[in-house]
Amino acid sequence: MYWGLKKRKFIKLKEKYFTENGGLLLKQKLTSQGGSVETTKLFTAEELEKATNNYHDSRILGEGGYGTVYRGILPDNQVVAIKKSKVGAPTQTDQFVNEVIVLSQVNHRNVVRLLGCCLETEVPLLVYEFITQGTLFEHIHKKKGKGSSLSWELRLKIASETAGALAYLHSSTSTPIIHRDV
Repeated sequence: MYWGLKKRKFIKLKEKYFTENGGLLLKQKLTSQGGSVETTKLFTAEELEKATNNYHDSRILGEGGYGTVYRGILPDNQVVAIKKSKVGAPTQTDQFVNEVIVLSQVNHRNVVRLLGCCLETEVPLLVYEFITQGTLFEHIHKKKGKGSSLSWELRLKIASETAGALAYLHSSTSTPIIHRDV
């Protein structure tokens, strides 16, 4: 009986977080825009905990001012990057939901694709495709002798394509993308 009550309390807490993090609003907006919830997968907290081995330190890909990114492996063996915001970071539900909708519709070869999110936790989690070649920062600052391993021609191409991706994000979406996410 104790475990039953504990489990029921845990389920209620997940439902509370789902509502507070905009889960109902997200479902409503996706449906009203002719999309379906499947276009933006709603992951469960358990799925992402299992994928990251309970957010183990060995799964950390990077940390920043807004949170931590973990490497996760989904049950279908798909490797993903899971962004977990820091607790206490300001979250505006409407803005977050709009950002999820916009990012899930972005289809550009130079923009990492948002696969879905999890709203059952204290802070929403975002699930992105995992890029295996490493980050641009790692490639630019990799020390090979005294300089970068990238040629000037390749650096110029990267800068140009980055500018094109930013222009795409700003021109093709009705909601402006937050620059900190870039």
